[in-house]
Amino acid sequence: MTERTTEHAPTGPGAGPAEPGGGRGPVLDLEGVTKAFRGGTTAVEDLTLRLTPGVVGLLGPNGAGKSTLMRVMATVTRPTAGRVLLDGTDIVARPKAMRAVLGYLPQDFGVYPHLTSREFLGYLAAAKGLPARTARARIDDLLELVNLTSAVRRPLGGYSGGMLRRVGIAQALLADPRVLIADEPTAGLDPEERARFRNLLAELSRDRIVVLSTHIVSDVESVATDLAVVAAGRLLRHGSPDSLLREAAGLVWEAVVPADAAAGLQSRHRVSRMVRTGDGVRVRLVSRHSPLPDAVSVPPDLEDLYLLVVPPSRTGPAAAPFQAALRGPSW
Repeated sequence: MTERTTEHAPTGPGAGPAEPGGGRGPVLDLEGVTKAFRGGTTAVEDLTLRLTPGVVGLLGPNGAGKSTLMRVMATVTRPTAGRVLLDGTDIVARPKAMRAVLGYLPQDFGVYPHLTSREFLGYLAAAKGLPARTARARIDDLLELVNLTSAVRRPLGGYSGGMLRRVGIAQALLADPRVLIADEPTAGLDPEERARFRNLLAELSRDRIVVLSTHIVSDVESVATDLAVVAAGRLLRHGSPDSLLREAAGLVWEAVVPADAAAGLQSRHRVSRMVRTGDGVRVRLVSRHSPLPDAVSVPPDLEDLYLLVVPPSRTGPAAAPFQAALRGPSW
C-alpha cells in the first residue's frame, strides 16, 4: 500500500493532530513474524507485512491466526521469531513505543458490570493518564459517536452484547490512537451500527493505521484500502482490493441451472452464492474454465476473491477444482 500524505487535518471526535509538518503517518512493519505455542501449534508462520495509514482488512477464516497476529502487533504477546517495527522502533524490545499510540479492541472484551459506561470509560481514561477534564469531554463525544448516550446511567451488566461491543470501540478510541487494532469489532452489531462503525473507520484512517480483522467480507469491502488474506497462520495475499480483484478476473462465472442440478455443482466447484429464480437457480462459482456451456464470465467481488485464495475447510471433490483454479502465473 502506498504511503499517503495528509492534506487536511481531520476533524470530529476521532480526529487528532496532524503529523508534524503535515508529514506521513505511522508505518508498521512485520518481518518474518512467527508465533508458536507449547504443544507444537504454530498460529502465525513467517509472516511479513508492511502497514501504512488506511484501513487494513485482515481477512481469513476462524482459526487462521488473525487474533494471534493482532495480539503480537498490540504487544500483548511476544512473537517466537521475527520483528515488529513501528516507525523503525522494535516494539518487541520496546513495547511502550506502541502502547503510547495504540487503541486496541480484543475479540474478548471484559467490563466491570457494576459500572456505567461513563464510569468505566473514566476509569480507563485515568489508567491511560488522560487529564480529567480532557477525559470527560472525550468520553461524552465517544458515547455519542457509538450511540450510547441514552444508556449512560445503566450498569454495564445490563447491556446487550452489541452495546458492550460499542463500549469496547469507545475505549479503543479514548487516547486518540495513531494505530487502531480491532479484532472482530462488528460482532453483535446490528446493520445500522455496522455501517456507522465502517464510516468511522474510513474517517479515522486518513492519518492512522486501522487494522480490522474479520471473516465477514462485507465488513471490509466498503472501507478497506488494503487487504491481507490469512489462513493457517500464513499470509496468502496482500494488496489493494482493486489489484487483487484484477488478478481474479476471468475466474468467476454465473449460470442458471435446474434446481436439482444445483447441489451437484457444489460438490465440484466453489459456489459463492445461489439464488432461486423463476427459471431455476442462479449460481455464481469459481473456475479457471467455463464450468457450464451457458455460463457467463462476470467481474469478481471480494467474496469470490476470498473463495479463490482461502483453501476449502473441508476435504472432498470440491478441493481438486479449487486447486486447479489457482494454477497459473497469478493464482
